Amino acid sequence: MNKKALSVAASGAALALALSACGGGGSESAPSESAPASAAAGATGFNAGLENVTNPSDKKGGTLKMAVTEDWDSVDPGDTYYGMSWNLLRIYARPLVTYNPAPGKKGLELVPDLAESLGVASDGNKTWTYKLRPGLKYEDGTPIKAQDVKYAVLRQMDKTTFVNGPTYLGDWLDMPKDFVSVYKTPDVNTDQAIETPDDQTVVFHLKRAYAGFDNFAALPGTVPIPQAKDTGIKYRDHVLASGPYKFETVEQGKQYTLVRNDQWDPATDPIRKALPDRYEISLGVEANDLDNRIISGDLHIDVAGSGVQPAAIGSIQADPELKARADNPIMARTWYVSILNDNPPLDNVECRKAILYGADRVSLQNAYGGQLAGDVATSLLPPGIGGWQKLDLYPTGAPDEAKAKEALTACGQPNGFETTMTYRSDRPKEQAAAESLQQSLGKIGIKLTLKGFPTSEYFTAYAGKPAYTKANGIGLATNGWGADWNDGFGFLSQIIDSRVIREAGNYNLSVKDPAVDGLVDQAFAELDTAKRNAIWGEADKKVMEGAYVLPAVYAKGLLLRGKGVTNQFITGAFDMYDYLALGVE
Repeated sequence: MNKKALSVAASGAALALALSACGGGGSESAPSESAPASAAAGATGFNAGLENVTNPSDKKGGTLKMAVTEDWDSVDPGDTYYGMSWNLLRIYARPLVTYNPAPGKKGLELVPDLAESLGVASDGNKTWTYKLRPGLKYEDGTPIKAQDVKYAVLRQMDKTTFVNGPTYLGDWLDMPKDFVSVYKTPDVNTDQAIETPDDQTVVFHLKRAYAGFDNFAALPGTVPIPQAKDTGIKYRDHVLASGPYKFETVEQGKQYTLVRNDQWDPATDPIRKALPDRYEISLGVEANDLDNRIISGDLHIDVAGSGVQPAAIGSIQADPELKARADNPIMARTWYVSILNDNPPLDNVECRKAILYGADRVSLQNAYGGQLAGDVATSLLPPGIGGWQKLDLYPTGAPDEAKAKEALTACGQPNGFETTMTYRSDRPKEQAAAESLQQSLGKIGIKLTLKGFPTSEYFTAYAGKPAYTKANGIGLATNGWGADWNDGFGFLSQIIDSRVIREAGNYNLSVKDPAVDGLVDQAFAELDTAKRNAIWGEADKKVMEGAYVLPAVYAKGLLLRGKGVTNQFITGAFDMYDYLALGVE
């Protein structure tokens, strides 16, 4: 999730077409629903939050103050694909399944949320059944029903209305061919895909077997929405809470405030402590100012969760007290640059290779914050995900200007060419990355014009909208991706398969290769884990051979724990602080 900077179920998880158990299958018992304070208590010092709870407490009350440099795509669970959003929304919204609120690798465990247990599989893993817990209510006191889960899942398939979010559920469920959307074809019977035999039971039917369906059940798309309260794209103005908090204020681009939901019953929710009385989330805070305010204690949490800016990195390294509040997790995420091939001359692979040969990779690494921000990347797949291999197709340090100029000559542009590069304007690291490439590529005759766009619309209206990129000559776009769950399927499928590309809201900006698509299909069909991982590795290599992306760094982030924040730890599910567990002194 690049957006979704997400990394969710266990690595080595199974994949598709009657594969072995993945992430918690039907007949397996659910992982323990452990509360965060069960971890080692009172951990302090640098990296204390990687595997332990820092400042543990069950004390309720207070206001947790959060901030972010720019609004994200949406607070609507059916229209969001940012990791920070998937992490945060669990305070006000409950999917069927979620991630264990526990430090480190324990945070990768899937646990029941709205459902009483993980999914029960039948029909060779093509049918998955979930029973809702009794006593569930929305913020208005009305009961949460299985039909609301079904409606929510069908609703988020409408990628014309809800352009953000993954396509897994729509791709894998056995949907009738005449179904278009809940708005355009509301009378089409969809029971062949999702049945609700009673108010407590949801049954999913797949076109092909997938033993890891609990990964899908953990998606925000399973957060219930009653059809009578759905207002389409305006639903983001008042999401009906199913979790312990509800929205008091929704000012998009400015502020969100959440207060306690008095209809939430802790007896139905063994994983949430719901400690703060109130959340205040400020939007549009300048990145360096945000870091300084967390350092001083004026703010508690940077919602983005991707790490402080380079200026703060220096301050933290030099100050023992600040360093003792810091964590530097390795993330299942890669920061990279998409090389779009819609417009000449980047429709020629040699011109794309010229960019990879001409980029100063150390300078690019420094733009993201240096070694504390991650190692120079050689591929899309990051280490730790099955199939990763260290590729040496292009320079990983200083540019190879001779090879870059050879490639330019081979593509008929011996004197270079001009193109436009986009980045997210509220992210100084991405602007620095764009400026780094502008400088290094300029030395071989490739002139970049840089354009920044807001995070909230970056993938819906600009870099992720083919009509815009084609009309405006966009050749390069900063990008980044974290695993939706930790295997090749959960990392690569949404960013290298050309068949997921739609009119807007795309995260695959540049990989449109039938050979890559073929490898994706092979991976789906392979039962053997080692062989399947190898296929994902080959797909990754094919992307690099086609020069469709310029990898920057395998991400790490230097995160700073807020003053007075309790139960703060890094979750393996999102590689950031777990927002479900936090309290405040």
